[in-house]
Amino acid sequence: MQETLAIVGRLCGGFWLNCQLFGLTLLFAVPLGLVVALGSMARFAPLRGAVKTFVWVIRGTPLMLQVIVLYLGPGLMGLHNPWPSGSAGRLAAAVAAFVINYACYFSEIYRGGIEAVPRGQTEAGQVLGMTRTQIFFKVTLLQVIKRILPPMGNEVITLVKDTSLANTIANVEIIMTAREYGSRGLIWPLFSTALFFLAFVGALTLLLGWLEKRLDYFRC
Repeated sequence: MQETLAIVGRLCGGFWLNCQLFGLTLLFAVPLGLVVALGSMARFAPLRGAVKTFVWVIRGTPLMLQVIVLYLGPGLMGLHNPWPSGSAGRLAAAVAAFVINYACYFSEIYRGGIEAVPRGQTEAGQVLGMTRTQIFFKVTLLQVIKRILPPMGNEVITLVKDTSLANTIANVEIIMTAREYGSRGLIWPLFSTALFFLAFVGALTLLLGWLEKRLDYFRC
């Protein structure tokens, strides 16, 4: 019994790293995705082309590869390693890779939401004498949030499961912890990790459903 409790405790500790990676990724990727989306819609063609190319590269390559390249790349190229030593550096590299990856995915969702808002909304704001900034934040963005919540919710749920990829650079998250026990002949810890993810995704599903109802101020 004591051994079982000790294993569950270690699994909880490993899942805490997954939760940290999840929270930090959302904290930075959600606003950064909006910036990237605006860049991909910029009137300045070179900027628009550069941003779209970057998004295409990030979306077209595996997240696991991006984590490895971002963590090991500077050292292999003889550059200064920007990451701290030890586990803090590995977590920081994973967060950076996840933020860049998910910001690019979020940017496409933002772009689709912005372009789906009828152009007449913008023209009406101009007639009322509103600036482009006022129109975006007071008219367009409110409708965009309502439109993008379901696809954003899907990406957020995917992020929960993708956090397990952090073990690619030896971040000791829940899957890596469970595999340690698997190498000793204990297989149940690995299967039990599904319960952690199911509980987290279940809570997120309820939260996202509640948000959709709260934000039901536009009938799209």
